[in-house]
Amino acid sequence: MRLYHLQIVNGASFLEQSEKRLVREVEVPAPRGEIYDRYGKPLVTNETAYDVCIYYTKIGKKELNHSLYKISQILEKNGDKYINNFPIDFSKMVFTKGEESIREWKKEFGLPTNCSVQDAISYFQKRFEMEDEEEPFLARVIPLRYEISTKGYTSYKSVTLASDISESSMLEIEERNNEFSGISLAKHPKRKYLTGTVASHIIGYMGAISSSEYESKKNEGYSMNDSIGKTGIEATFEERLRGENGKDRLAMDSKGRITESTTVDESKMGDSIVLTIDIDLQKKSEEVLEKYIHMIQSGGYAEKFADATAGAIVVLDVKTAEVLALASYPNYNPSDLSDGITNKEFEAYFQNEDRPMFNRAIQGTYSPGSTFKMVTTIAALESGAIGVDDIVVDRGRYDKGHKPVCWIWSDYGSTHGAVNALKALKVSCNYYFYEVSYRMGIDKLSEYARKFGLGSKTGIELLGEVRGTLASKEYMNSLTAQDGKERTWMIADTLSAGIGQSYNSFTPIQMAYYIATIANGGVKNQLSIIKDVISSNGEEVSPSEYRKTVTSKTGESEIQTGDLHISPEVMQAVFEGMRSVTSDRGGTAYSTFSSFPIEVAGKTGTATAGSGSPNAWFVGFAPYDNPQIAVVCVIEHGGHGGYTAPVVKEVMEEYFGYNNDNINENIELKSLNDIIR
Repeated sequence: MRLYHLQIVNGASFLEQSEKRLVREVEVPAPRGEIYDRYGKPLVTNETAYDVCIYYTKIGKKELNHSLYKISQILEKNGDKYINNFPIDFSKMVFTKGEESIREWKKEFGLPTNCSVQDAISYFQKRFEMEDEEEPFLARVIPLRYEISTKGYTSYKSVTLASDISESSMLEIEERNNEFSGISLAKHPKRKYLTGTVASHIIGYMGAISSSEYESKKNEGYSMNDSIGKTGIEATFEERLRGENGKDRLAMDSKGRITESTTVDESKMGDSIVLTIDIDLQKKSEEVLEKYIHMIQSGGYAEKFADATAGAIVVLDVKTAEVLALASYPNYNPSDLSDGITNKEFEAYFQNEDRPMFNRAIQGTYSPGSTFKMVTTIAALESGAIGVDDIVVDRGRYDKGHKPVCWIWSDYGSTHGAVNALKALKVSCNYYFYEVSYRMGIDKLSEYARKFGLGSKTGIELLGEVRGTLASKEYMNSLTAQDGKERTWMIADTLSAGIGQSYNSFTPIQMAYYIATIANGGVKNQLSIIKDVISSNGEEVSPSEYRKTVTSKTGESEIQTGDLHISPEVMQAVFEGMRSVTSDRGGTAYSTFSSFPIEVAGKTGTATAGSGSPNAWFVGFAPYDNPQIAVVCVIEHGGHGGYTAPVVKEVMEEYFGYNNDNINENIELKSLNDIIR
């Protein structure tokens, strides 16, 4: 009769109550799409990881505390870390955040402004019902209870207590499952960065979703436990890489222990991204950049520039404007930031005075110095301010404006004598460029500089690209509009602008685009770092389909593509002038490239910085007679442009295969889909 009453009379009601109590559906995170280089080499993939999660169950706080204590002991024993966002270091009994942050934190929890570390601990000790517990217990459990209370959990929504635990911890927690009410293991795909620090500024990193990010994305299916792309491709292509989560149905007993798991919906992997980057060339670029920065810093050349600590290299395909390498030094390891970094470690990265998170290739702006002289030459010749073979006699000190001197006059007390456009580029004669800049004026000069993309965003698919500044009357007027200080454009401003100084300040990616455009005969293409986007079913996604999402984050390119229609005679003069820099005796980079098996066109540049030693540039393309790549290198406070020429030489050696047995024939793989599958 009792069975009849339970199963027949009240069976439906009891069944409904039982299912509400014992069955829950949980999301199964989808694997993120993978990231490849242009030849299909994997750069970022996924591996299986286990997290420790907790759901709400109807147990007392003391029982919960002791379950958490046991979990912390298991994790510590096996060298695993649990989440610890509690702003107190128990080992040193100090606050781990700055004064302002701690003041806000105290206010949030209703603590007095003068509350000490011990008083704060006592508050949470009482709040979490741990009055009878000793310090080792408190140090482990308070951070876990704090995480639970700040994130919030229910019987259907978990809070992650530890991420990516070891196999030893995973097995022991499973074996002792009956001791831990509400605690379960969640399997998820973990991001695996295969290249270490190489291409870190391109790839970016993953991090825990912030409260503001969650608010803006919670309607897209994100939870407070999710990770999200923070920088680089991981951030720009977040929506494509993320994929679609699946669902599992979990059966649990009254204490929240899992008794059965069933798949309801399979998760769907995100789209894969194929970059234009050649990872071998990228690696070489980063290696030589670091090597020569240390050489300049330690006095490996004739002089020592101790403040040379950073720099960037950009390599573009001349014909397509695809980015083949984009290096910024110092760099970082995405794994460090994606694998559960502590607040203290995170702040150490971002407070480092060398700024390893700063992508100098697209965010650093530098006066171009003499590397700007090609556009000055083109503007002067195209505008008719001077002819290709017309002579300007270098007299040492220019007699107009602020009466600047040519570098050879200030260094050696001599002049370059009679120079035409070709020789002016070869010897980098400032006097010549003062004269032609004066003749054509700043409006014509800035017009042509803008045509080559200088002072404009390239539209590269990475967050944080800056515009830089182009010396012009418009820019000077914008400064006046900002601060109300009246300014008048002077002849001196024009003369300085003509040799790449004044307000001129550009990013390395802009400079590389400018050189690639020259090498391409004045034809501009859309710069990109994306080769393909491939959906999880192997189908390629059209560029227009993903570019709309990307440009909503990065902004549209400000460069209008197409042919600048520069006359062949002018382009030939610039080509010859750049070739003479590396191939003719007296050229400023002759000693570096004289024995190089491929003829290179280039230009050195030494530009004054706001403080410290001058910045050093080298820009160039190769081969001279059939340009394939444009390479730009800048070293902050590198002293002399000539010191960066060997950097570019080694990058070119890597590209053309002169440092190994295999000559690079630039053979593309027939099917990237096959590799990704």
